Amino acid sequence: MPPKAQRVTDDSIAVRQLSHYQFSWVAGEAGQPGTYTLQLVLDQGAWEEVLTLDPDDADNLQDLLSGAGTVFYDVRRRTLMFGTTPVGHS
Repeated sequence: MPPKAQRVTDDSIAVRQLSHYQFSWVAGEAGQPGTYTLQLVLDQGAWEEVLTLDPDDADNLQDLLSGAGTVFYDVRRRTLMFGTTPVGHS
């Protein structure tokens, strides 16, 4: 019996390419620190994700995102992957 073809749905795609991103800062209550968020627009808007960040992570991610040519996001593991490097190259 031949294997059944699996339907590809938005939820079945695990890794998507980052198209655009936007950092935001939301003020906290009086005397409390604010919250940084990072909105990821993936596959030209086919999927979006919003991450909550501390100030150090926001700063580091801004540096990584501004220098990376290609960025992927693993939706299930909530992991950003910055570009690819062929084996044997640094």
